[in-house]
Amino acid sequence: MSIRTVLLAGAAALAVGQSASAQTEISFINCGAPDGVTPEMQNSDIAEWEALNPDYKVLQEYVPWGQCQEKAITLASAGDPVGLAYLGSRTLPQLADAGLIVPVEMSEAEQNSYEPSVLSTVKFNGGIWGLPRAFSTKGIFFNKAILEEAGLDMPNGPQTWDDMIVAAKAITENTDAKALGIPAASFDNTMHAFLNFIYSNGGEVINSDGEVVFNSPEVIETFQFYKDMAAYAQEGPVAYDRGKLEPLFSEGKVAMIVQSFGYRSRTGDVDYGITWIPKGPSGEHATLLITDSLAVFKGSGVEDAAMSLAKFLNETDRQARFDDVAGWTPVRETDISRALVNKDPNWKFYLESIAAGGPEPQVIDYNALQDVMNEAIQGVILGELSPEEAAADVAKELEDLVE
Repeated sequence: MSIRTVLLAGAAALAVGQSASAQTEISFINCGAPDGVTPEMQNSDIAEWEALNPDYKVLQEYVPWGQCQEKAITLASAGDPVGLAYLGSRTLPQLADAGLIVPVEMSEAEQNSYEPSVLSTVKFNGGIWGLPRAFSTKGIFFNKAILEEAGLDMPNGPQTWDDMIVAAKAITENTDAKALGIPAASFDNTMHAFLNFIYSNGGEVINSDGEVVFNSPEVIETFQFYKDMAAYAQEGPVAYDRGKLEPLFSEGKVAMIVQSFGYRSRTGDVDYGITWIPKGPSGEHATLLITDSLAVFKGSGVEDAAMSLAKFLNETDRQARFDDVAGWTPVRETDISRALVNKDPNWKFYLESIAAGGPEPQVIDYNALQDVMNEAIQGVILGELSPEEAAADVAKELEDLVE
């Protein structure tokens, strides 16, 4: 998820010993730009919560993604925490480990309202530390004209890794385009793109017991697949993050690209098709699951009120309407989410791959994880590491990160 901004909102809470008319502010920091209608919808929901809780008042401020999470952590570390924050779920392990946020108490019914794979994005050390608020899954966009020019009979796009290799060779031999846009720069979306293929080959990074299982046949196969596909990717993959690949696809210079459902509005004049992440020899169609979450900070003095607000915003039907307006992958399955495929059949590829999908690996030092993963991916693409060496190197480094 690229540059975003923050919505800072405060709700007033009645302090012990104060009069009924007094209000106490609760800060609510929201990482995301105040664009479109989602901030308006959230403001309306907050106003509804305030009407039910007249002792509280909500204030708002907008801060960029690049500053937002650091600001929330800095305030909490300095003993002046916000009450509630909307931030990347990847930060939850760090915050939980430092004792800066409170766990979310969920009933069995509340937990069952989520797909287990979605709830895994906010779990760490046996606790639940956030309420999933925004959700992203991935699929493959393919240029129909390029596949046709290459002589391929793949109207529904590649379904397996073998299909990807066959398509890549044909595209290279029969067109002027490159087959696949591979992000390999030192950015988070390099690791993210790779994780899509790990999960679609039945691999894992850290299992549900917290054990590093990266040095596996499934992961080695994924590195080999990346090595094979790199020969048919854009020139100099290590210079490209996902954003730099988008113009290549819209200009017909690459035939396939991994993207979220929302990418449809940025494809230019390309006659594109969409399919799920092709499955590897050891897996099924799956996807990386990325969430941003609502987290309640410890030490604000208004934790109960902040949790009440968070759960109100995340209530099943209210959250479903929010997802629908935002155009995001739905956090839960509801009547609204089930209707999406009728509106656009391509939603199938983003919804039916959720159950087999996996989260960003839950580690305290996310930046270290990202660096280790990206260096291995780059090493394989550049021919500096074998798939076996890459898997072993990452697994060794991860052991230190999960201790």
